[in-house]
Amino acid sequence: MDTTKAPPDRLLTLPEVCDYLGISAPTLYGMRHQGRGPVGYRVGRQLRFRRSEVDAWLQDHRDDDQPRQPIGA
Repeated sequence: MDTTKAPPDRLLTLPEVCDYLGISAPTLYGMRHQGRGPVGYRVGRQLRFRRSEVDAWLQDHRDDDQPRQPIGA
């Protein structure tokens, strides 16, 4: 499934989020266990993610290649 065209409020499965982020399921589970991953929701025994929240999480964790401190500081 092409998750790039999924509506922002659509619930994505774990494999869809992993494919979208280009990471493995164990990596995503590990990030979430450490409190660093996107917010997920349990639907029965399955984990689901809101596309809009995954996108917001990505935006919050972007690396914009800007120096974190002024050069020479």
